[in-house]
Amino acid sequence: MDIASSFLPGSAYAEARRISMYGPAGPSTWQKLDELDKPAAGGYITLVEYQTLRKTIHGLHVKNPRPSGEKPMMINTQTQDMLIHSTGSRRRTFQQRINRIAQLASTGFAILLASLLFTGCASVPKDYPRTSSTAFTDYLDTSVGQLFEEAAVQHPGESGFAIIRYGRPAFISRVALTELAEKTLDVQYYIWEADATGRLLADRLIRAADRGVRVRLLIDDLTTTGRDSLIAALDAHPNIEIHIFNPFANREARALDFIVDLGRVNHRMHNKLMVMDNAVAIVGGRNIGNHYFDVATDANFRDLDIAAAGPVVRDISRVFDHFWNGDWSVPIGALVDQHYTAGDLAEVRSLLQERIAQDDYPYPLDQDVDELKAELVSIRDSFIWAQGQIVWDDPSEVKEGIQEGKLITALRKKMDTLQEELLIESAYFVVKDRGIESARLFNERGVRVRVLTNSMASNDVLAAHAGHAERRKQLVENGVELYELRPDAGAPRKKMISGESKASLHTKAMVFDRESVFIGSYNLDPRSASINTEAGLYVESPELARQVIEYMDVGVQPENSYRVLLDEDGDLVWVTEDDGVEVRYHKDPESTFWQRFMSGFIILLPVEHQL
Repeated sequence: MDIASSFLPGSAYAEARRISMYGPAGPSTWQKLDELDKPAAGGYITLVEYQTLRKTIHGLHVKNPRPSGEKPMMINTQTQDMLIHSTGSRRRTFQQRINRIAQLASTGFAILLASLLFTGCASVPKDYPRTSSTAFTDYLDTSVGQLFEEAAVQHPGESGFAIIRYGRPAFISRVALTELAEKTLDVQYYIWEADATGRLLADRLIRAADRGVRVRLLIDDLTTTGRDSLIAALDAHPNIEIHIFNPFANREARALDFIVDLGRVNHRMHNKLMVMDNAVAIVGGRNIGNHYFDVATDANFRDLDIAAAGPVVRDISRVFDHFWNGDWSVPIGALVDQHYTAGDLAEVRSLLQERIAQDDYPYPLDQDVDELKAELVSIRDSFIWAQGQIVWDDPSEVKEGIQEGKLITALRKKMDTLQEELLIESAYFVVKDRGIESARLFNERGVRVRVLTNSMASNDVLAAHAGHAERRKQLVENGVELYELRPDAGAPRKKMISGESKASLHTKAMVFDRESVFIGSYNLDPRSASINTEAGLYVESPELARQVIEYMDVGVQPENSYRVLLDEDGDLVWVTEDDGVEVRYHKDPESTFWQRFMSGFIILLPVEHQL
């Protein structure tokens, strides 16, 4: 991505491609957009043209096919409307980049100012019909509920747990829950991508609803841009209800909310969980999208989930109910300006089936799911039964601007009891002064601390890496064994049919003294600590800890990561192995000058508390 493209609501061509993920524009429109996006014109249009174009494309979005061979553009989940890929890959000199940034920054400010003056300030609807609902209570009336109860009675007061290491089984498990469900599916996610796995899972939820299963879907609003009509049409199903967490008031110009209502919209729901019949749940780090399930061809995440059964599932359901019934959760029907009917649902289902038929999901999904269901008893018997609990942030507390959420407070209390070892695997690892002091105290007490996080080359959020890079040297000086994932790490992904993809780390897991574990959505960074809501499972089990450590140990192998050390001059050095031969780097491996420059620039900005 060209850094310069991050400063405007986007070029005409990029906007068309974003909308085309759900409803492609017709060939004539594409030709018109290509003309608008000529390099000579800079690829940018006036505000009036931009708004007119959006309306035109939305009007065409299900009527005309995309030109043969065109594929929808993938959106960076961290960016929002104003962070859209530019077209082409025109090379610029360093000075040209700086000049372009200055030009775009000033133009972007003018556009946003004009938008504020002419569009006014919208507000989130408050007066709308809504009914409360709670989790299904008679889980023993379901087949899976009875199956796991047979094991639960042998372990009174305990719950069953199993880690899900890899992407393919992680997706199969979620699809299997939709097929095994008899009464309810409660689904809560931060991101739901409009790609092959996102469409497949949406289709399976609809099929479950057709069988009479009640589906409650709660999605954070950060990445739902342009999908209100689609979501509202799905909500028209009599057995599907969809809520949006902390919705943007300006549905078409969300960047405005970051200007006029930052204190509210900055708080996001980062939770990721799925509960079937109040009998089985999946909690962890994975959102819904190809990158999380070893399907993407450009980059796949190393990630970790944990499946649960027994009493803890009822606790997880109560957490879901708390989010679902709170005033921060708004029905999609209150955010759209028309009533969606069964006809709209049928149209969306037809479009969904067309897109699924075009998608290149690389595994035999039905066969995989059938095999999982056939092995359900042996899967149940492999669960580890132990004491466990759901740890989570209350959105009402986060909204009030507390310094730290309940989850990080609980983790800190646990870390204060450590005697020997703390193992961490976290996609983003941004410590502040308190974290450095904790590392020093651990070192003094003889507590070993090992951390695996992303390298600059594997990180999908450069700003998060900048926050991490600022404190790396202090961490190593205070005894932390620091590792950074290589972008070519082999363990997180296998060769895909279409070739190899880059590895990136998305896990959020901790092991305490090899006796207990935490697996969830919480990154060790300021945003997870006090801005977003998070959730995860804490389990006291040496056996489960052993399994998680086995998974973590693979990540820090020299063929999969760089060990960050200090050389004889006290400077950072990255040590790894290629074909068994030690290799040393004296700057961030596999990174570009531009990445390093921007990382250093971000460090200078007063944004650490937002990373």
